[in-house]
Amino acid sequence: MIKTSYEEELNRKGSFTYTNVGISMLPLLCQGRDLFTISKKQGRCKRFDVVLYKRPPASYVLHRVVEVREDSYVILGDNCINKEYGIKDEDIIGVMTSFVRKGKEYPVTHKGYCIYARVWYFLYPVRKMWMKAKIKALSRFRKRNEN
Repeated sequence: MIKTSYEEELNRKGSFTYTNVGISMLPLLCQGRDLFTISKKQGRCKRFDVVLYKRPPASYVLHRVVEVREDSYVILGDNCINKEYGIKDEDIIGVMTSFVRKGKEYPVTHKGYCIYARVWYFLYPVRKMWMKAKIKALSRFRKRNEN
């Protein structure tokens, strides 16, 4: 089997479908269950696009654009609390055009998905506080159990 990079697959086919790895896009994409399709980027990305980008030196990340700036993007995973700043157009390999969740395929133009993307980001401040409180509580619990 010949290994190719994501960039090579996009140049060769124009799109590819891949399985989700990791938890940063929960609850939208679940590792080992869901798939997503990435297509070549056409122009600048828009707010709420889910993009595949390359993080130096050689890791690939699938996260959501939460802010479009003149020369860069602010990006955030749906299950993350820290935004990434300074992501450039040249870092972005492709844009998610559809996903398969629990065996059913949804285009990113699906009304339910569009509502999810906006509501989920609108709830970001609440989710961030909740996740920080949860991390702090787990840390205290672990320290108490170590003693």
